[in-house]
Amino acid sequence: MEQDWKNGGFGIYIHWPFCESKCPYCDFNSHVSLKIDQKAWLKAYLKCLENASRKTTPRLLNTIFFGGGTPSLMNPEVVSEIIDKIKSLWTVSNELEITLEANPSSVEAIKFKDYQLAGISRLSVGVQALNNIDLKRLGRLHSATEAINAIEISNSIFSQTSFDLIYARQEQTIDEWSAELERALRLQTGHISLYQLTIEQGTAFDSLYKRGKLRGLPTDDHSATLYELTQSLCNKYNLPAYEVSNHAKPGSESKHNLIYWRYGDYLGIGPGAHGRVTIDNKKIATESERNPQKWLNAVTKEKIYENTVYIEPLDQAKEYILMGLRISEGISLSRVEKICDHKIKERNIRYLSDLGLITIDNDRLFVNASGRLVLNQIINKLTEDTFY
Repeated sequence: MEQDWKNGGFGIYIHWPFCESKCPYCDFNSHVSLKIDQKAWLKAYLKCLENASRKTTPRLLNTIFFGGGTPSLMNPEVVSEIIDKIKSLWTVSNELEITLEANPSSVEAIKFKDYQLAGISRLSVGVQALNNIDLKRLGRLHSATEAINAIEISNSIFSQTSFDLIYARQEQTIDEWSAELERALRLQTGHISLYQLTIEQGTAFDSLYKRGKLRGLPTDDHSATLYELTQSLCNKYNLPAYEVSNHAKPGSESKHNLIYWRYGDYLGIGPGAHGRVTIDNKKIATESERNPQKWLNAVTKEKIYENTVYIEPLDQAKEYILMGLRISEGISLSRVEKICDHKIKERNIRYLSDLGLITIDNDRLFVNASGRLVLNQIINKLTEDTFY
């Protein structure tokens, strides 16, 4: 158990909680603020990083990820100082991946080169749609033209560019999604994230849906057809789904997200940020204060801004299964046993295997293509009262 986190690696997530507007589908911890004291926020991030470095044993850092919110609203100088501080506190990999999420508006795209000079090696662009009607429905402030321009600019600057699209949108037909996805696939350089629209609790879309005012959502059968079309077109462009919603050419996968899915260690820095980190040979879950101003005040005054909870070995095993079955490489059965000193019940494995939903290859258990459509049920079968 002492070294289990090394199976997944070690990363740092920096959460920037601010956006220009709140998208109606978004349930992330993001807030609209007209005035932001970036110097004060920089000091707070640096202080949190110093505190975190004292708690973690010496270890190799594989990735840094600036997420949000909209991190491309950060001043490049702030990004640069955070990266420099991290490099001074931890030993970093020779292949360190540093990702920043960006919006494709023209104003933010102007800063892409500055981010590259600050140390960013991978840009993740939040496109979401390539037509203006759906961009407006999704509450996005950029146009389709700006999105395409931002992708092309990023491709010319960064060694790796990824971008996101949402599908299974209102009134979306198979032909429309096929044409839009083909257009996107011609723009990509190795990685693309494709998410089905989900109505998350507490969002503006959730409120509209409950009042019967979010019309034109696809049926389950139509969503499944759109999913299968997505897999087919991505395979055509040599972009297999290495994770349920993420497609990449071999070698272009997101190293940071793989740390999550491989159940490695990661620090969560910033308002509402979650972490999983091994301290004194114990896996700890961390969650920071969600309210940005309360978080900033607490850090400034050196008060408690983070809740920490020890994760029991059985719960660790369940988390590993939950995360690991999302990726094509699956999970290691022997690692499950090492984590919690229990095995997954053989009859449940056999039941899912007989249905053709999972495959066992020596020590690896992974979900088949047909199983991804019912992934949650598979995870429930393998984690609910299934250890002995």
